[in-house]
Amino acid sequence: MTDSGVVAVKICGLTNLEDTRHAWRSGADLLGFVLVPGTPRYVTPEIATALVRALRNEGCGALMVGLFAHEPPSVVRAIVAECGFDLVQLHGDPSPAEVVDLGVPALIAHRVRDAVDWASLAAYQAWAYVLDGHDPARMGGTGKTWDWNLAADRPEGFGRTLIAGGLTPDNVAEAIRLARPWGVDVSSGVESAPGRKDPERVARFIERAKGA
Repeated sequence: MTDSGVVAVKICGLTNLEDTRHAWRSGADLLGFVLVPGTPRYVTPEIATALVRALRNEGCGALMVGLFAHEPPSVVRAIVAECGFDLVQLHGDPSPAEVVDLGVPALIAHRVRDAVDWASLAAYQAWAYVLDGHDPARMGGTGKTWDWNLAADRPEGFGRTLIAGGLTPDNVAEAIRLARPWGVDVSSGVESAPGRKDPERVARFIERAKGA
């Protein structure tokens, strides 16, 4: 949980201004944009730049997160500079050395099956860690639930942990009760279609997460 004792909420897979603005105004703490070509919620750096700038001009203080997979650090740094992201989220099992080379605070995405390798994750010394459901064919945004109790077994003093995968307005409070995370991360669980958020579901998800 955050310093205020309230769970942080990340709304991910944002693709348009209307959804991004609504997520922020509903209380999201982090806003995520997928910069992975070929994925359902992909946005170009140009679109991400426009969305970030528009929200900043409206006074948005949420953290802007760019999601990447298998990109060289030089490419990530260039896109971060262009878009104005505060953080990057990395998929595809980058090495700790690659993360250090970025020079940008990073969230490391980790797909969970039967256990969490806390020691390997700690080697990244990342800004935060996103634990997601495992899917052999997809790196994220799968909508698959997993045993959230595994997240509660993290070592004492381990860094910020967000849980993702199959979260919805109906189960987020229970997931938080079991995992006791710093934050929650949702994409498909608040959508009406891939890349299109349902305003009511977004607002209800954030309300229930922060009230858990």
